Amino acid sequence: MFDMSQIIFSVLLLITIGVFAYSAYRIYQLFRLTKPAYPVKDFGKRIKRTIVNAFFQERIFRNRIAGFMHAMVFWGFCLILLGSIEMVIDGIAGTERVLASLGIVYDIIIGAGDVFAYIIAVFIIVFIFRRTVLNIKRLHGKELQKKNHMDALVALSFILILMLTLAGMNIFYIAGHPDYVGIYPVSAILAPLFSNVSSNTVFLIHDICWWSHIIMIFIFANVLPYSKHFHIFMSIPNVFFSRLTPLGKMTNMDSITKEVKLMMNPETAFAAAPENEAAPTRFGILDAEDITWKNYIDSLACTQCGRCTAVCPANITGKELSPRKMVMNIRQRMKMKGHHLVNNPDYSDGKTLIRDLIKEEEIWACTTCNACAKECPLNIDHPTFILDLRRYLVMEESAAPAALNAIFSNIENNGAPWQYSNQDRLKWTE
Repeated sequence: MFDMSQIIFSVLLLITIGVFAYSAYRIYQLFRLTKPAYPVKDFGKRIKRTIVNAFFQERIFRNRIAGFMHAMVFWGFCLILLGSIEMVIDGIAGTERVLASLGIVYDIIIGAGDVFAYIIAVFIIVFIFRRTVLNIKRLHGKELQKKNHMDALVALSFILILMLTLAGMNIFYIAGHPDYVGIYPVSAILAPLFSNVSSNTVFLIHDICWWSHIIMIFIFANVLPYSKHFHIFMSIPNVFFSRLTPLGKMTNMDSITKEVKLMMNPETAFAAAPENEAAPTRFGILDAEDITWKNYIDSLACTQCGRCTAVCPANITGKELSPRKMVMNIRQRMKMKGHHLVNNPDYSDGKTLIRDLIKEEEIWACTTCNACAKECPLNIDHPTFILDLRRYLVMEESAAPAALNAIFSNIENNGAPWQYSNQDRLKWTE
């Protein structure tokens, strides 16, 4: 027979799952609008990369202090998640510490989770201090508005409260149960401080911490899809689906490659295209409907940490380009236009990703050095996106800078990027 607390918990859980499912479905609808990127294969390499980059946090350690703190928070969350699963089971079944039957495995998980609760709480306070007091350049930028900073502070505050309620739950569980199960290395030291508190008060505070913790988890899970901290869900998939080819390799467009091959073959140069082969609707990327699924998952995984912009040579020398801004613009534009496109494929708000959100100056400032992609801890591929923006400008609008247009003309007329014909190329030797 269910008691009232089980019923309340089950209702809250169903509401949480329902709201999260709705948010996930809306994101899925946006993914359906995206274009193909590349085939996903070589699963062995992808699993290895995910273990090294995502779980072992390889790239994050390039910044030793901040990287170490972030890695500890990530690993701590992974362990505490197991304890949260136990709380859900207890809430539905009306049990207490139901996974204690796992024995030593339970002791290790709960003990590590107890230690990490305090470590994470301390590091989150440090993160808040870094954001609000220390003037760390990469945590600021023209693309980061007040709402972006508030988003970060709200998420950090959520995590801090989660850790404090978890610590409180463990302390008062020990204080109220002399025969408690599990190991609590830190909370067991603090629990005797409350030995003079009445048992009724101890149980009340424990229940307040328990309910506060689980409700905060439910709320936080449904805030994340609308926050930059959605990377908690999207970072591991983004690393798994990241490109495996060398960063400096620029892919050719299949439609253009096929057309050039046809032109180079005298037998097919003037042949009509097969009836079942549709012409490309657009070369490159102009707006939300042109981005690939990888562009969009990059934007959802972006933590806005600014490591990409901090190493960008164009940005360092004062140019407009900020790789972080470009990735943020993808998510911003999909939010502005995507859901309208779901219901009306011909919808237009009179704006485009290029020019309204991203200036041409930003697009052409990129040197394609791939420093941003190499530095990104989540394997976001900024240069490929920028290259597709350029492809649109060049192939659809012929809007390349004058120097590039001159090169294109020379290649067309002289077969080489220089302004001289091939007969005159060696005159300099005279």
